[in-house]
Amino acid sequence: METPHNRVSTSSYLLTAAGILVILGFHLLGALFAGVLVFMLIHLAQPLVGRHVAGQRGKLMLTAVLAILVVAAMIGLGLWVSSIMHRGGELDAMWEKIAETLESANGVLPPWLLGNLPSKGPEVKTEAVHWLREHAPELRLLGKEAGIAAAHIVIGMIIGALVAVQELAAPNERKPLARALIARLQAFYNAFRRVFVAQAKIASINAFFTGLYILGLLPALGIHLPFGKTMILITALVGLLPVVGNLISNSIIVLIGLSVSPYAAALSLLFLVSLHKAEYFLNARIVGGEINAKAWEILIAMVVMEALFGFGGVALAPVIYAWIKAELKAADLI
Repeated sequence: METPHNRVSTSSYLLTAAGILVILGFHLLGALFAGVLVFMLIHLAQPLVGRHVAGQRGKLMLTAVLAILVVAAMIGLGLWVSSIMHRGGELDAMWEKIAETLESANGVLPPWLLGNLPSKGPEVKTEAVHWLREHAPELRLLGKEAGIAAAHIVIGMIIGALVAVQELAAPNERKPLARALIARLQAFYNAFRRVFVAQAKIASINAFFTGLYILGLLPALGIHLPFGKTMILITALVGLLPVVGNLISNSIIVLIGLSVSPYAAALSLLFLVSLHKAEYFLNARIVGGEINAKAWEILIAMVVMEALFGFGGVALAPVIYAWIKAELKAADLI
């Protein structure tokens, strides 16, 4: 017979799952990540400055000030990165260069490679060029959808800040369902924090070695790739997305290398394959160590989530997997 405690616990799981489905279904993942990230940063900053503040009122005021500073810093960072990416039209020029490289592939690729391409290679190439040109505004984060996404992110950050402040001001006594929901959200937050920290480490390592390659090794060999700093920045940003981020940055670097010479493209491909073969084990060690999971477990979760929810599912898959696994362990089921 189901007890009231079991009914409350089951209801909390169902409500949390429904919330995640709503977020994925209405494309609110940016707002979720922004809100949780702001909440995490405020929590990390509180112990550093809170030791000098006494009393509940003082701590509440300090948290409110921290929330304002964190949100302002995040917005400022976003505007700074956007200004760098679009400064002098460099990002636009990079997309145009990639499109031109694909368009003129017959004149750049060696004959032996062209001879081994599928018979429908030109058609595939034409479609790729058409897609790049048609979707350049989306790639440059312009237009109505990008504006809505930016608004969602800002709102998410504000919500995360308000939750951090409210958490300190809220009374300790809560009803059973509220306590159960907070437990679910705390477990989700812990999973997000572990995955984000692990992925940030990997993205930093990836961007560092990519920078050494583009700005150090290639120039030493007499090869100078255009848009080098922009590609390093893109590598650092998209590297926060497991697996798919590497595919995006690698494709950009190889195509820009191809615009210089087939040798530069081949060397870039060799370097990136070697780097990410090493990062596969690094990923398994860092991410797997944080959430106690093997790399193949995370990959399976990503494939399933991508099939169900598309790109948003890929981005959220490691967090969801870590959260579910933590809940199962807490229930002593695994």
